[in-house]
Amino acid sequence: MLRPPLPSDEQFLIALTERLAAFPLPPWRTAAEVAAADHPILLDALRRPSPDSLVLVAEPEPGQRAGFIFATTRTDYFTGQPQGYIEVLAVVPGMERRGIGRALMDGAEQWARSLGYTQMTLNVFARNEAARAVYDRLGYEPELLRYWKQLT
Repeated sequence: MLRPPLPSDEQFLIALTERLAAFPLPPWRTAAEVAAADHPILLDALRRPSPDSLVLVAEPEPGQRAGFIFATTRTDYFTGQPQGYIEVLAVVPGMERRGIGRALMDGAEQWARSLGYTQMTLNVFARNEAARAVYDRLGYEPELLRYWKQLT
């Protein structure tokens, strides 16, 4: 069900990042900038695979792509220890609530454990209630809140 990406998956993965903006965005963000923010590092991970990053594609049936996860290695700000970080988790519209997101998260957590990491982190928009509910169900807890102000 989970597999490494193929070169032919690149456009699918890039297009699916549009799902990252499928919630009521803060007024200072656009859907285009949210969707495109991870493109450079995702393309780098696809074109130059490294043990420090992971891309998995969910394929419930051969040839049917249902989502993907992109994880990288980051350093914990407080401890300086390496940790897994979820850059992107996206599931195809209409394929939600079938265990695909959970399977992708499990795959990323297994990857992090295999590297000896004891933490997995991610960022999620406060307004993205659907994603937050998924992460809550998977045992993730909020740690920090980022505040934003437009300076004029």
